[in-house]
Amino acid sequence: MRVLIASAGSHGDVFPFIAIGREMLARGHEVLFFGNPCFREYVTTVGMEFVPISTSEEYHRVFGEIAEDDPAKALKRITAHFGEICGDYYMALKANVIPRQTITVSSSVFFAPRLLSETDGVPCVAVHLAPNVIRSNIKPARSAPNWIHAGTPALIKRFAYWSADTFFLDPYFTKPLNTLRAALRLPPLTRIFGSWINEADCLIGMFPDWYAERQLDWPSKMVMSGFPLYDHGAQAPLADELNEFIAAGPAPVAFSAGTANANAGAFFRASVEACCIAGLRAILLSNFAGQIPASLPNGVIHVQYAPFGSLLPKLAAFVHHGGIGSASQALKAGVPQLIRPVAYDQFDNSARAERLGVARELLPKQYSARAAATALSQLMSDTKLHGRCSEIAKRLTDNPALQIACNAIEAELGLTGGSTRTSMLRIAAG
Repeated sequence: MRVLIASAGSHGDVFPFIAIGREMLARGHEVLFFGNPCFREYVTTVGMEFVPISTSEEYHRVFGEIAEDDPAKALKRITAHFGEICGDYYMALKANVIPRQTITVSSSVFFAPRLLSETDGVPCVAVHLAPNVIRSNIKPARSAPNWIHAGTPALIKRFAYWSADTFFLDPYFTKPLNTLRAALRLPPLTRIFGSWINEADCLIGMFPDWYAERQLDWPSKMVMSGFPLYDHGAQAPLADELNEFIAAGPAPVAFSAGTANANAGAFFRASVEACCIAGLRAILLSNFAGQIPASLPNGVIHVQYAPFGSLLPKLAAFVHHGGIGSASQALKAGVPQLIRPVAYDQFDNSARAERLGVARELLPKQYSARAAATALSQLMSDTKLHGRCSEIAKRLTDNPALQIACNAIEAELGLTGGSTRTSMLRIAAG
């Protein structure tokens, strides 16, 4: 079977699909991966064919324009970008379809494969990378710093969802999607985050049920596989410079604003000052060197990239934005987390990590050098929290998420051609 995987966004958005593609490739399927050239090497080194969409320059330009301190503006810019490239993905996918021998796999919030399903009848797999995209009137996900919750009256819940659709989601997501749908002679859609977002031939939730308990009003056909926990080069040693730094003193704290965040200069400046106040060593993680202070004190270094699977277990704490990839890797590493959520799924992931007892939160408006220093000191001395980190990490020691997800894809879509190993894994996954 030919598997067309379409992915866009940050490392946390793309890596799970590289992981799915690698597993499908190992099962004997032909896999083509469609994405920005920034991710070409990550894809080709695991053996998949790469089809470039857009340019690396465009990727850095778009994410350089996203205002970190304005969640609504950030959402508007990223959805505008997705709308701009959706047609290119659609045409590239369509050009590589072999009738009755092709399926597509993509994030539930990236719509090109869904369009191809409607126009050409190509079976589609939609993946919810984080639980915040699934609506529930029973236990709503946290979509903003102050949002509806399980105890909110039903009328207010309905009003909150109506407001989100009317003022944010319909203008940012539905309107550009309908423009493209009109060009393809497809009927317009409304309120796509109600039920349409869950409508696919196979629906996967890539998180475990102990992280996000299945609600009675969630889509019943969704398979919850667990976290993908894919980290390119996770088993490779860290760079010599980074290893030497870690070994030269007490375990450091790492700070990340997300791999696609180019406007977090204030965060990194406050973080450096916080480490000076608290007497901590620090690793600043950012692809965008321009947001890192030009002069760093002793005990603080800047690293463009390090695989979390290798780095996080060596840390005293991890300060990050709350993206699902960063949060899940920190859970696996058993490292205490200080989360500074800014937008997207981050508020919900932060709340879930706090409920698990492994993290504390500082919103951007609260994140000063003094507040961060105090929070880190409390976090690192909290023996109960450290115990919870270890308990949660044990749950992820054996993590068959990718096998479960790919078993579901093969079973739901009737794919054949896998190995004996695949059949055994399908039986083991139930």
